[in-house]
Amino acid sequence: MSLRFAPMVPTVRAAALLALAAPVALVIGATRPEAWIAAPIVGLAVFALVFVDALLAGRAEQFRVTVPGDVEVGAEASLAAEVVLRGGRASRVDVALACDPRLVVGGRATFALARSEAGWRGDLAFRPSRRGTGKVSRSWLRWTGPLGLGARQLAGDLDEEIRVWPNVSAVRSPALQILLKDAQFGVLARRIRGEGTQFEALAEYEPGMDRRRIDWKSSARHVHLYAKEYEVERNNQIVFAFDCGQSMCEPVDGMPRLDRAVSAALATGYVALKGGDRVALFGFASKPEVSTPFIAASRDFHRLQRAAAGLEYRSEEPNFTLALATLAARLERRSLIVVFSEFTDPTSAQLMIESIGRLVARHLVLFVTIADEELEGISAAAPDDMETLSMAVSADLLLRQRALVTRQLRQLGVEVIEASHASIGTRLIDAYLAIKRAGSIG
Repeated sequence: MSLRFAPMVPTVRAAALLALAAPVALVIGATRPEAWIAAPIVGLAVFALVFVDALLAGRAEQFRVTVPGDVEVGAEASLAAEVVLRGGRASRVDVALACDPRLVVGGRATFALARSEAGWRGDLAFRPSRRGTGKVSRSWLRWTGPLGLGARQLAGDLDEEIRVWPNVSAVRSPALQILLKDAQFGVLARRIRGEGTQFEALAEYEPGMDRRRIDWKSSARHVHLYAKEYEVERNNQIVFAFDCGQSMCEPVDGMPRLDRAVSAALATGYVALKGGDRVALFGFASKPEVSTPFIAASRDFHRLQRAAAGLEYRSEEPNFTLALATLAARLERRSLIVVFSEFTDPTSAQLMIESIGRLVARHLVLFVTIADEELEGISAAAPDDMETLSMAVSADLLLRQRALVTRQLRQLGVEVIEASHASIGTRLIDAYLAIKRAGSIG
């Protein structure tokens, strides 16, 4: 951006001053016609003040906009700007940025700068609403003179990019880190080791252990109580299958359902990798779009995150028949398939139910959907008027239809998780650990 030429422009205050001068000129013209010359003189005086005030604003010697290179969807980040002015006394400095709508609502970020020791500095907090690469394409700088009547402004291209990644804050959360902290004595180890299906070793019996695990023959031989320890199977295959269709792109508390699902899947996938299992991602809409190989080590978790970033938002209906048939043909042995999807009525969900039903014969299927809290709120609203009553009846009907679909899935042998977006991740991790502990996958 060239800082040499900055056009002078009047401010809103100058426009208001001219607007107030107009009725005064009319009064003078009506009462003292011979004094009409006063009106243009006042106007010229205002324009002269605008010019002088803009000159007193000084000149811009340096203007820099700083954007983060990588952010996570739904996580707070900031855009920053710094300006160095010389030869004047500016009273206010403002910056406007043209952004991708996925970064800032409306695609325009405007914020004021505050005076600092080196010049003027300010930032704007924002939360990306969708994954992908968002551009900050253009910037505007405007600084006002000490009277607030005249300003100078600059405009230029930026062409900066911000990469918006899936949100993995749950992986970094203290609760999950405590769960995974100690591989031998941690909570995860206690859940996986000791309550599985494969015999591992004998250990001294301690209060609190299940008495059914006591090995009476070994205890009698050693004249001391010993209990059997079991270990769940490792190297299981876990596939997270994402419906990327229209319903999953609808926002829930400012983020698409798809991104909520991705965050829950990545957190569970991280736990699965730490537990010795293999994890893959599969995304589809009208056709399969993303299919990763199985990842077996937690050090390769970034590959799952990168693959999840490639899940596109599609404004089309998903083809469950093609997608799940493709997935089933790819899997050579029994796996845990976690399907993330959304449905609106039993008719549109029928093909989904039939396709998932064909998977159940060979694989263990877990269906995950985010509860529609807005629909539940409408259904529970007090019927104060006919419109509210009508909306409540319609919402209740939709909720009953959702319950019918989940009941049909459970009858097929599919475990269903339906929870709020805030708890869907923890519910999924608990369900995975329970399945692993029971040895239901292998």
